[in-house]
Amino acid sequence: MILTLLHTSAVHVPVFDALRDADHPGLVLRHVVREELLDRAGARGPEAVAGDVADLVAGAVAEGATAVLCTCSTIGAVAESAGAALGVPVLRVDRPMAAEAVRAGRITVLATLPSTLAPTRALLVEEARRAGLPAPDVRTVLVEGAWERFGAGDRDGCLDLVAAAADAVTDAEVIVLAQGSMAGAVTRTTTRIPVLSSPRPGLAAAAVAASR
Repeated sequence: MILTLLHTSAVHVPVFDALRDADHPGLVLRHVVREELLDRAGARGPEAVAGDVADLVAGAVAEGATAVLCTCSTIGAVAESAGAALGVPVLRVDRPMAAEAVRAGRITVLATLPSTLAPTRALLVEEARRAGLPAPDVRTVLVEGAWERFGAGDRDGCLDLVAAAADAVTDAEVIVLAQGSMAGAVTRTTTRIPVLSSPRPGLAAAAVAASR
């Protein structure tokens, strides 16, 4: 079984390799990194890259992938749509996290990139509907300065800002870290509110899909 991961940043590659080694030994991962997709989706909207994403998914399947996991929250929805057209499992990494979050009630979403906020809110609404739950109470927070640090290679500085933003939340029952690149902030927080990140549950769901 082969799982192809579609990334918009190379920093995700070692993260998912480590999770594979820890949780899914024997799972073959293939990584496709296309940073320009996020730039274009951020500037023009996710639909602007739908055709390119569909081509990448089709190429992954042609090379033997039994499933594809999109690790970028901004383009996750267009990746899923590409999979539906091809009849191949294509998962967005944040869907399992969202499914857990909507059961908690009041949700605060933290993101470092503005283009991630609307897709994450839409996903939470969708998952609540799937679960037969009322529309979730979602508050979104953009962590100012974090994306700039991430882009400059200061990953620790980015994660520290995310952790501080999580610790400042007082009126939520769960905190959602909208982007996979934020996951490392979980261990830096002191809040008693549960903080959810997407890489581990997302990879677990994709591993199941790849094995079918």
